Amino acid sequence: MAEFDDEGGSNAKRDRGARLLRVANVLKAHPDGIRAEDLAQRLGISRRTAYRDLVALEGELAMPTWSDRGRWGILDAAFLPPLKLTTSEAMAVFLATRLMVRYADKYDPDLASAFEKLAEGLPAPLTEHVARSLDVLQRARRDPAFVDHVHVLTRAWAEQRVVEIDYAAARYEGRTRTARRATVRPYLIEPSAQTHALYLIGYDEGRQGLRTFKIERIRTVTVTPRRFEPPEPGTIETMLRQAWDIIADQPATEVMLRFVPEVAGRVAETVWHPSQQLEPQADGSLVWRATVSGTIEVRLWVLSWGDEVEVLAPAALREDLRATYRRALDRA
Repeated sequence: MAEFDDEGGSNAKRDRGARLLRVANVLKAHPDGIRAEDLAQRLGISRRTAYRDLVALEGELAMPTWSDRGRWGILDAAFLPPLKLTTSEAMAVFLATRLMVRYADKYDPDLASAFEKLAEGLPAPLTEHVARSLDVLQRARRDPAFVDHVHVLTRAWAEQRVVEIDYAAARYEGRTRTARRATVRPYLIEPSAQTHALYLIGYDEGRQGLRTFKIERIRTVTVTPRRFEPPEPGTIETMLRQAWDIIADQPATEVMLRFVPEVAGRVAETVWHPSQQLEPQADGSLVWRATVSGTIEVRLWVLSWGDEVEVLAPAALREDLRATYRRALDRA
């Protein structure tokens, strides 16, 4: 296991330049200055490292910093003019910030830095809300290995290079969870609203097909010198439209459900999947149809409706839920 120093770990040394830029962005967001200890808390570093970075901004990056009575700041001349947004665009940025903070289960320094920059162009009330949202994000747990894997995969995706990963697959349908080594062409990194996680979507050369890998389950990742040709533009996005959430590499499966009258209206008012079809029934119930990539993900949504939904198809999903409820009853 890597030894971690006061600068945030062995991986942070390689990202020192990016961290210095984040320090500069925080200073820019605080025109009246900020204390070194508050800066350290915002970035998840030690106070000693914060002092080092503040000194390095002017000494190494030639940014005009200032300090006065314990507060540090940066002159406006260090940055280009802020991004100009309409009120509606600013609200879109704010909503994106709130959504990401709600779904992020770990601290992402790059996400925090990006929103620090975007906040510069927002009206004052929204800027304050973004800052408070980032304070919430800052309290999320740290996972240096995860952040490092995202950085490496991002570089491989941008350079169109093949990666080799050691991956611990999940356990589905009674199969034992086993680790394997995979050679993958990284096509996309995609967030999941259902699991609050990031996924690598790419071509698995060993299994000769598109596969989805949860980044938290990647144990090691190595970028190889080999390059790959990306798929035709829009190919992955088209496949993801068939996914319920993030898994697009399963066979297309038609799911048909019947919702009781008491919840039919709530179901009908939301587009749960692009392919859904609604068939209101004479008794007030609702038959809901969609064609999705496998049933692994849609299964959890169906279970969330409890006894207010009946699975009409496929038969395998119907039996799966029946067995699940039996096990739950046995444990009650």
